[in-house]
Amino acid sequence: MKRIFLFVSIVLLVFISGSGAWYISRLYNTGINKIGINTTPPAAAPAIGQSTISKLSLHVPEAMRFAEKNHFNTELCFFVDMSVESGKSRFFVYDMKKKQVRIKGLVAHGRCNKDWLSGRKYGNVVGCGCTSLGRYKIGNPYKGRFGLAYKLYGLDSTNSHAYSRFVVLHAHACVPEQEVDPSPICQSDGCPTVSPGFLQQLAGAIDSSRRPVLLWILP
Repeated sequence: MKRIFLFVSIVLLVFISGSGAWYISRLYNTGINKIGINTTPPAAAPAIGQSTISKLSLHVPEAMRFAEKNHFNTELCFFVDMSVESGKSRFFVYDMKKKQVRIKGLVAHGRCNKDWLSGRKYGNVVGCGCTSLGRYKIGNPYKGRFGLAYKLYGLDSTNSHAYSRFVVLHAHACVPEQEVDPSPICQSDGCPTVSPGFLQQLAGAIDSSRRPVLLWILP
């Protein structure tokens, strides 16, 4: 009897050990461990196009000179490259000291009062609903109809009416957190509209800066 009991105990022990090992392997193969942490390596971030890198590098020296002369933040500059398709990241937080992009995200462009604007069109007239190119001073935060937003002051002839047009930096749920290209994203009434998550990242950089941050929208 003792031998039979010992034999059954050994069989049960082997079965339980094997089942446990199988369960753990399945748990990690699906990318989720037993405490709910995703163990699957994240996908690599989409690369920035060479044309955009060249464009940003070309404008950084001028942005630095402007920042130094006008007492803006000389470490960070926000660039938007409107030549990039809307489903790709085209809003860049650029580190002017290290000469590299810190973070990037999606941003909507103005629809110029159309149901859907094909291509790009720019304007500076009050009520035009278009994106205005040029340099902006990012002003104080406030709570608007879309939640957190930052006032924008146009610094060039191409965006001089931005403030009176109520063009502001804000977020909207229609803007995805990740790239969706080749699909486009929603369009705005002229505001550089980003995703809620990306705005929180931008807010951290803006609010921690002792000097105004320069936003530059490029064609």
